[in-house]
Amino acid sequence: MRGVVFDGKRVQVVDDLEVRDPGPGEVLVAIAAAGLCHSDLSVVDGTIPFPPPVVLGHEGAGVVRAVGPGVVHVTPGDHVALSTLANCGACADCDRGRPTMCRKAIGMPGQPFSRDGRPLHQFASNSAFAERTVVKAVQAVKIPKDIPLTSAALMGCGVLTGVGAVLNRAKVDRGDTVVVIGTGGIGLNVLQGARIAGALTIVAVDTNPEKEAVARRFGATHFLASADGVRDVLPTGADHVFECVGHTGLVRTAIDLLDRHGQAVLLGMTAPKAEASFPPAAMFLDKSILGCRYGSSRPQKDIALYAELYRSGTLLLDELVTRTYPVEDFARAVQDAERGKVARGVLTF
Repeated sequence: MRGVVFDGKRVQVVDDLEVRDPGPGEVLVAIAAAGLCHSDLSVVDGTIPFPPPVVLGHEGAGVVRAVGPGVVHVTPGDHVALSTLANCGACADCDRGRPTMCRKAIGMPGQPFSRDGRPLHQFASNSAFAERTVVKAVQAVKIPKDIPLTSAALMGCGVLTGVGAVLNRAKVDRGDTVVVIGTGGIGLNVLQGARIAGALTIVAVDTNPEKEAVARRFGATHFLASADGVRDVLPTGADHVFECVGHTGLVRTAIDLLDRHGQAVLLGMTAPKAEASFPPAAMFLDKSILGCRYGSSRPQKDIALYAELYRSGTLLLDELVTRTYPVEDFARAVQDAERGKVARGVLTF
């Protein structure tokens, strides 16, 4: 079968990938569509350390082909969106409704794939850039069949992370003020999360002026090419500032833009050893800096919610998909993403 493999030096689309059958508590999914997220590219450039060789992809949707013993919530033929949380479901964090903090879901890559008899790692317990993948049952979330799989794929990362950061982590309330730095795939979902939450003023900041129209479509009330103009819109600062780029200098910017009792939420992925600096005295007026993993999500609950919000017209998914590419055009999809030509490019099988 076809898949996108990174061997530690280069990325290639191969056609001789194999995947094992599902075991107990596992699901075999035929991938129909998978979003190209910057996290996949961060594995290639080393920002996210990950052992090669690895099958890339972590934002996908498809059709269940087989289930292992003990799986009862999905059956062959069901449409599913895949999460990256291979959480155990039994630890204290899972029991508290915090599956993103499950230690068994972090840093333990499996090897369900092989080429020429040699094993390959699975990225983010998912590897959606393959025609078929095996995931833990908890990662396969059943969705209505009337949701296009090219759109449903984006719920598994971009939507969970962006909308989840607003609703679950920051808990943005009606009438709040929000600044979103960076309007890529994550930033757009933060914008629509703020809109859904009822934020009054939503300021999008991006150096690319061509992104203004789509930012406003997703919920921005203002669009600025530089954070320097935020104080003109919000003289006392913002209740919430989301950094969605992963630039250490923008961490300081996010903090500087906060009002009293404001919180800066860090979503952009920086290099593991990168450091940011800010004056601690700036935090004494009850300001906060929040990390956020995967939108503090509970995928089985949240994806079901987002599916219904999509069906009601409240959550935008189709509008996120700027362009689809057959998996063989992976290089072109990467090029378009790096040049900022797409909100989200989606690979199809």
